[in-house]
Amino acid sequence: MDKITGLPDDLLLKILSFLPTEVAVSTIILSKRWEFLWMWLPRLEFISPKPELRDFIDKKLPLLRAPVLERLRLHITFNTQIKPEDIKRWIEIAVSSYVRELEISYALGNENILPSSLFTCKSLVTLKLKWVALIDVPSMVFPSLKTLQLENLIFVDGLQQLLSICPVLEQLSVDFHEYDKTKEFSISIPSLQSLSLFLRSNKEYLDSYEIDTPSLKYLKLVDWSYKEHYSLIKNMPKLKEAYVDVVSLNPKSVIGSITSVKRLTICSFEEVYGDGCVFKELEHLNLCVCKLDSWNLLGQLLKGSPNLRVLDIFVKKDHGDDKRSGIVCWNKPSSVPECLLSSLQIFNWSGYFGRPQDRDIAVYILKNACHLKKATILIDTRENFVTKLQMIKELTLCPRASCTCQLVFPEDLNHVET
Repeated sequence: MDKITGLPDDLLLKILSFLPTEVAVSTIILSKRWEFLWMWLPRLEFISPKPELRDFIDKKLPLLRAPVLERLRLHITFNTQIKPEDIKRWIEIAVSSYVRELEISYALGNENILPSSLFTCKSLVTLKLKWVALIDVPSMVFPSLKTLQLENLIFVDGLQQLLSICPVLEQLSVDFHEYDKTKEFSISIPSLQSLSLFLRSNKEYLDSYEIDTPSLKYLKLVDWSYKEHYSLIKNMPKLKEAYVDVVSLNPKSVIGSITSVKRLTICSFEEVYGDGCVFKELEHLNLCVCKLDSWNLLGQLLKGSPNLRVLDIFVKKDHGDDKRSGIVCWNKPSSVPECLLSSLQIFNWSGYFGRPQDRDIAVYILKNACHLKKATILIDTRENFVTKLQMIKELTLCPRASCTCQLVFPEDLNHVET
């Protein structure tokens, strides 16, 4: 212990920063050298359901001496001793300590826990809120806020006001609570570069939403709301990557606005693809094929992606494959897509069942992809459509347009190559 105590303060603080805050504070009993050291910690985290947590924070938080509080995390769950006024008081202390990142989880009611001083905090760069009600958001400005994460929130009409006071926001993630009753919202932020939006299947109140983010570079849109609603997504000319998982009844505006992407992950119906959509920049396509008409969407995307280099076919883990036992026809393109003739180099298929339609699609790609370097087929034998050996034989004997194509059948971490 004497050797550790003799280390420089900066190094000791770094060691303490890896410990839970309550443990770091408990080091005051070690020696007089340690008595005040924890007060200079730039990152504090209070995560505990213990009733005594309230008194602990009340006693320790005001003692901070760090010139800047880099991060404060408050995860308050199942602790009825902590009231909204307690949270407000602690946030006010953080604001006065020039907090840069604030993360709050409060699953104990729908009361307002955010003090007005928070909304003018000049030092705050990152704000993460979970299970927090947005009530009476003041007409102020977050002058420095660049990252905003909202998860399982009850917005109570506060979302729109909150977004309007974030003039330099660059990253936004919004995950609606299942009981939130927001009927419509608009995300119009010129500075935004990354947007993740999650709409759950039980979002029965939603009527419409609009997205206008001309500087966006990354989009993740999960719209599982089966209630018919209007969505307008304006063009995103700077978008480089998109993740689209849409089951809504009006999805075409999504595809039309993301045609500038280089990388696309998509799970949707064939109807998502609007007439005349061309992905000139698309190089990497990840297609989830869990839906009945996913294969026709594949055909549309191949035709509209003349520079595609990598194609990944898979079924997302939390998506059921509703066609394992069904007969699904694939309408192959009337002419060979340009990407197969000139650019496709990598083809991966995870979860290949060996059904006739699966074989037809795999054979079509192998027979027409003139510049294919490698095709990796991960076989799934759970449904016993065809034996694994038969699947390998069918694809191995299939003619390949590329004489240099390497066909790989992974088995766990081992590879069988032909």
